[in-house]
Amino acid sequence: MATWNSRGLRGSGLEEYINQTNEVYRDNQLALVQKIPTPITPINIDKTNRHITLAYFDQKSTVDYIGLVQGVPVCFDAKECAGDTFPLANIHEHQVAFMTDFERQDGISFLLLSFTRREEFYYMKYREMMRFWNRMQEGGRKSFRREELDADCFFSRRGNLLVPYLDQLALDLQKR
Repeated sequence: MATWNSRGLRGSGLEEYINQTNEVYRDNQLALVQKIPTPITPINIDKTNRHITLAYFDQKSTVDYIGLVQGVPVCFDAKECAGDTFPLANIHEHQVAFMTDFERQDGISFLLLSFTRREEFYYMKYREMMRFWNRMQEGGRKSFRREELDADCFFSRRGNLLVPYLDQLALDLQKR
């Protein structure tokens, strides 16, 4: 079982950027998207600072974010990648199942990827994620390479929007 001070906080920098972007979107009445907290059981607590120093994840979470964008239900997960190859092991089966169920209810599911070394973001449509996921399930590659991705779905920071994903969401909606 994963613990909070090991792998559990990878991506927390990306999530902080997304949280700040979501505040701007909310303030401008463009979207209401919230971070879904991961349920944990504290094991060690630093009593002087009242901080949890070790915890176990109680259960498998769903995705990182759920909300509404101009009346459209969305859910997405945030993932970071240091190199140009993304291991599909970073996407969990229960997350894929949740996103599939969400899509079946006419919601929009996607991943926000951060290629940290390149300082760029990628909006991965649900169907694109499933193409790579199904390829892996059928015995193919257990990862995808940056060069396999749609060049139109890369984006960068813009002004006070640290992860401006709404433009990519609009393109996704247009192509459905």
